[in-house]
Amino acid sequence: MRRFAGAFIISFACLVALVAWTGEARAQRGVEWMTGNGDAQRSAWVRADAKISKESLQDPKRKPGFQLLWKLKLNNKPRQLNSLTPPATLERLIGYRGFRMLGFVGGSSDAIFTIDTDLGRMEWEKRLVSTAPSQVGTLACPGGMTTGVARPTVAALPPSSFGMGGGRSAPARGAVGEPAQGAVTLALARPNPPAASSAASPPTTSSTPPRPPRPNPANPPGGQFGAGPFLVYALSSDGMFHSMHLSNGADYETPVKFLPPGANANGLIVVNNVAYVVTEGNCGGVANGVWALDLVSKQVTTWKANVAGMAGPAFDGDGTLYVATGSKGESPNSLVALDPKTLSVKGWYEAGAHEFYSTPVIFEYKGKTLIAATTKDGRVHLLDSANLRGSDHQTALFTTPASSKPGETGTTAPGALASWQDASGARWILAPVVGSQVAGLGFAATDGPETNGAVVAWKLVEQNGAPALQPAWASRDLVSPLPPTIINGVVFVTSGGAFRTNDSKMTAAELARRSSSAVLYALDGETGKELWNSGTTISSFARGAALSGGVGQIYLTTHDGMIYAFGFPMEH
Repeated sequence: MRRFAGAFIISFACLVALVAWTGEARAQRGVEWMTGNGDAQRSAWVRADAKISKESLQDPKRKPGFQLLWKLKLNNKPRQLNSLTPPATLERLIGYRGFRMLGFVGGSSDAIFTIDTDLGRMEWEKRLVSTAPSQVGTLACPGGMTTGVARPTVAALPPSSFGMGGGRSAPARGAVGEPAQGAVTLALARPNPPAASSAASPPTTSSTPPRPPRPNPANPPGGQFGAGPFLVYALSSDGMFHSMHLSNGADYETPVKFLPPGANANGLIVVNNVAYVVTEGNCGGVANGVWALDLVSKQVTTWKANVAGMAGPAFDGDGTLYVATGSKGESPNSLVALDPKTLSVKGWYEAGAHEFYSTPVIFEYKGKTLIAATTKDGRVHLLDSANLRGSDHQTALFTTPASSKPGETGTTAPGALASWQDASGARWILAPVVGSQVAGLGFAATDGPETNGAVVAWKLVEQNGAPALQPAWASRDLVSPLPPTIINGVVFVTSGGAFRTNDSKMTAAELARRSSSAVLYALDGETGKELWNSGTTISSFARGAALSGGVGQIYLTTHDGMIYAFGFPMEH
């Protein structure tokens, strides 16, 4: 009996090691959705999936086909136009209650909703602020929780492409956690990196006294297979940073002061044991800029600027973070490289009189790390991270023509881009735009003229021996299009339905009443051909970063507190 028990323990340990390596590899390769726009490069690209592909969506023999799998109403009260954030995903969890595939959704009412995404039912729910002050807020400063839930990710650029992943057609695997820790997922731990410096110009220090270094909660020291704990992170409206066990939401440690209360934060991400977030709108008197919290020393560092986009900083392979800025403030109308430890400026590119409007997206191309971002006039600026400044800080590898028309305002949809690479090795950049400007730019319209907006696709080509962006296709007409998500070559675009106006006196309630229901579309990523759409399934509008996906499903959150999951049904 003892020999049998010993053999079982050894076998189980081997399984733990295998699952640890598999889970970590899948997270690094871009199968799971870890943070805003999916990964540290903000690509919005899920590289592999066992079920979703343009072939499977076009297969008439596949029954049942791609469809609504489930929808769930969450107990969340919108703040102005803010409601739910798209879920961060976890493919495998196993514990005393069996297998779980989880999605972690943030709510504007300072709540975390953790959903079993396989079954469409609540796993656990947690309120982060129980006595939050009652504030009406404004459109620019809505109050409540404004940034999504994040899982720890890595700065290293993942492989450009690889074969189909296990997805939901593969059995879930995992391990039971340590005593008193509950169920955990397993990952291949890496050595604890050096603590980030709190020096910056200007520095801001948390009111929480520094504590002695402790094991890295995301990457424990020692490189042990199956080491933990394994956490999810959230930033509540009172500025407190929460580290929680992903199995049940229990606090891993006492919440830490990150921002002053009332900040309008976006793009929460945890990389190499440092949490980063961007603040905008000077809400609650909180300065606009990039904020970093060292999870070991608890020191907070800031870099003040009017940062553009909704997805926060983007990271290249060595951990350098990039942000784009709007007009006024520090480094206006620039794309800036910051040191990940000190947030000091390492380099910059100036876009002249045009303010940036999107978070940068970063990708590898022929051995180089390239960066793309859009300015308010609709131009896409393509840059080489190794020579960001150029000879005059104003020289890009390539810049597309302006797309705005005289008299049109807000023609570029602010937010984020997306990027992916197809099976032939071709690189694509996708951008949401609003207005009717795409017709004259050489894009092949896929379904009639665009009057409200569209998602456009640029293909990266060689022009005179240098990278250039070639207009490829434009989606059908979309009302207030959202940033797209790519899953295994399928581009999911959303007609968000949010009513747009230049009338600054219109209230959130009036805007919501005049908005229409969202529609989700699946397109062939290389041609823009429509493969599927959600029809009248969705009952409310969606805005901001409302889309995420992975492990066989695509998720959309809407203003009325609903989350929708679409995919191919599976047997249980």
